[in-house]
Amino acid sequence: MANVKFFSGKSLPLEMHKVRIVQKLNLPPVEKRQFLMNEAGNNTFLLQNRDVFMDMLTDSGVNAMSDLQQAAMLRADDAYAGSETYNRMVTKVREIFGMEYFLPVHQGRAAENILATALVKPGDVVPMNFHFTTTKAHITRMGGSVEELVIPEALEPINDCPFKGNFDIPRLEALIQKVGPEHIPFVRIEAGTNLIGGQPLSLQNMREVSAVCKKYNIRLMLDASLLQDNLYFIKAREEACKNMTIREITAEISALMDIIYFSARKFGFARGGGISMRHQDDELRMKEFIPLYEGFLTYGGMSVREMEAIVVGLDESMDEDIISQGPLFIQYMANELHKRGVPVILPAGGLGCHLNASAFLEHVPHEQYPAGALAAALYIASGIRGMERGTLSEQRNEDGSERYAELELLRLAMPRRVYTLSQVEYAIDRVEWLYNNRHLIGGLNFVEEPSVLRFFFGRLEPIGDWQDKLVAKFREDFGDSL
Repeated sequence: MANVKFFSGKSLPLEMHKVRIVQKLNLPPVEKRQFLMNEAGNNTFLLQNRDVFMDMLTDSGVNAMSDLQQAAMLRADDAYAGSETYNRMVTKVREIFGMEYFLPVHQGRAAENILATALVKPGDVVPMNFHFTTTKAHITRMGGSVEELVIPEALEPINDCPFKGNFDIPRLEALIQKVGPEHIPFVRIEAGTNLIGGQPLSLQNMREVSAVCKKYNIRLMLDASLLQDNLYFIKAREEACKNMTIREITAEISALMDIIYFSARKFGFARGGGISMRHQDDELRMKEFIPLYEGFLTYGGMSVREMEAIVVGLDESMDEDIISQGPLFIQYMANELHKRGVPVILPAGGLGCHLNASAFLEHVPHEQYPAGALAAALYIASGIRGMERGTLSEQRNEDGSERYAELELLRLAMPRRVYTLSQVEYAIDRVEWLYNNRHLIGGLNFVEEPSVLRFFFGRLEPIGDWQDKLVAKFREDFGDSL
């Protein structure tokens, strides 16, 4: 990786690219932002992009493409069947992951649908380091259940553990012995655990999980959607891997797995996805679902232009200079906020900077959704759209009671190659101001609550007039500033 030091002694992340296409941004006045937030049901998913200044909702499908990706899109072969674009994509995926069999899908949750439909039956248990919302929903839809087996350090907001996404190996083996390997269709590893701060797991831990799976003859599956961040962290933080290339680390990880699926909206800087398999019987079991749910076997619901971009993007995901920028920008933002006393998840993971909403809003109880309230407050204060990753993102228990999240987080995602350091500094400034005025922020109540994946399109209202007070304080401190 490029090692660039500043003569001043400052430690700043440096963009290893130049910007050649720009998009104009809009920052509505604070009073308008309050109105828009309530029009959107205090759910940042329901905001219109034209009303968002910095879109830090997700890094899924919003990463900037490179010049080489955009150029590659022009040679797409749009044949319905037998496309040369597909041939190029499957060749590249085989090169990266070393697996013979591949099925294309339009994004990661489409892969989860097919995997759950093909492999999970009622009563099955799927162990994983930590769940993702759509993964869990697909497994429970098929009558299965999820067991989270991440190490205890993962749920501590701040500690020195470099790999908080690691599996607790003794708990994994104990679970297999308890339920029986015949009731475990696969063990799922999530690289860069999304809901606990984008925390990575080590190559050594993956080896240990693989050894347990081989002992009991259980499939090992990797969700590689956030793999690029995890690859960077392995090289940067795992002593035994410091002299390995990103491709070598990827090959070692792949050799441990039976199935690897990914969303190219994250891993590959484009929009699509796929499932790679080591064994033909797994491919045959899932193959029939591609035409049923996705499209034909040589495009899987993807645009061929996007497939060409993925081919280039997968190569770029093996470039340390490219994949390091996200983690370095996130680390900078998290460390700067920590210096200012703002509670964040440390060490910084991938995907985005995660604010610890439970500590940020200690006075807002779980049942009033502190992470969701913080997301609404931040938009009002800044025009920044983040994503709630707390109790709102959970499903209710069968009896209708809330399942409170282990961590109440507001994720400020860092789309790759999109924002400059000055924009990151703006975000830091507004978060710090909000923390200094946190006593003004209250909770939220549901007014429309879907039964599944409610965080996507549920609508809420503020409890009391706290948003009016926040706007008044903003005007007092910032005057006529946007």
